[in-house]
Amino acid sequence: MAKLYFHFSTMNAGKSTLLLQASYNYIERGMQTYLLTANFDNRAGDGQIGSRIGISAKADTYIQTDDLYAKIEARLKKGPCACVMIDEAQWMTRDQVWQLARAVDDLDVPIMCYGLRVDFRGELFPGSAALLALADEMREVRTICHCGKKATMVIRVGSDGKAVTEGDQIEVGGNDRYVSLCRRHWRAATNAT
Repeated sequence: MAKLYFHFSTMNAGKSTLLLQASYNYIERGMQTYLLTANFDNRAGDGQIGSRIGISAKADTYIQTDDLYAKIEARLKKGPCACVMIDEAQWMTRDQVWQLARAVDDLDVPIMCYGLRVDFRGELFPGSAALLALADEMREVRTICHCGKKATMVIRVGSDGKAVTEGDQIEVGGNDRYVSLCRRHWRAATNAT
């Protein structure tokens, strides 16, 4: 039975690495996967999912107005597909997550989503909120704060190295822009009460 999965964490926990490893495992066993990522995330190159440890794979891209059910249905018409895997799932819209749920239910294809739970302000992304509500299974991918505790939050840093507390929710970046922290250190860095 197909399910909708949400693998979530903060930055630098290895979510993309896990996605690429899972896809490789399917391919190694002679099965096809369908990889998707947001079209504006070109850190690894256009239409690529990349990991900090240097592995990558070609992926189809989507924009926030795409019908993901239709994209998945079109891919399935081209041939067998054992699993759909979506990187940076937090950037999907609520409607797109519902489209994924419909694809799981009606097309009987498992869908694994990998993404951030909260943004640099400590607020849920729309895609993450919908996945937390709709996913059949959720798995936390753990990483640690500089103090050794589990990191559950992320800060965006400015050119001065200090936490930024205002700005657009979506801003693509890596280690140069984001730092994962435990809640206590996030509160200290952002002066949150």
